[in-house]
Amino acid sequence: MASPNQQGDSPSPSSSTSVDWRRRILIPTILAGVAGGGVGLVSKHRKVYGLANISATYATNFAIVTGCYCGAREFVTATRKTGLDDLLNSAIAGFGTGAILGRLQGGQFGAYRYSLIFAVVGTAVDFAALKLRPKLHAFSESMFDKSSSLKLPEWSPIQVLDEEALAAKRAREEKLYGQRKALNKEES
Repeated sequence: MASPNQQGDSPSPSSSTSVDWRRRILIPTILAGVAGGGVGLVSKHRKVYGLANISATYATNFAIVTGCYCGAREFVTATRKTGLDDLLNSAIAGFGTGAILGRLQGGQFGAYRYSLIFAVVGTAVDFAALKLRPKLHAFSESMFDKSSSLKLPEWSPIQVLDEEALAAKRAREEKLYGQRKALNKEES
């Protein structure tokens, strides 16, 4: 008997979550690299090591940490077979990632310290992302039209005019131009 995916039915939840790994691993890793580069720009070590070197170092470290954490979170989610919004996945992934990277960085004491830091910070960031996602979605809907073009706010001095409003504007401009032309003839 063939599986549902081979028969052309809709994909199972586990396959759809594995396809969407770019949104959950790759994008946060790239954003963390950019943020790390920004931290390197304002670092107090930029004068000693050079701006480019310290920015690249911070960007690389932030990207490595975020990539490891997000990958571990995906692994824990797949292993526990829970939803993507389960914060226990974040805590377990934070403990594991922090323990491994902390052991590499600072020995046994570093493993304890980093695992606690990664679990707390990673879970807090995931919690904030869960709470902010609906608000950001509503904000993006208010900023963009259905055709994915930027929508100007009502208070903006720049307005996109329809045909009637454009014709009325041209009539006002022609009237003002005629009045100004008549005024210039009187002065001459």
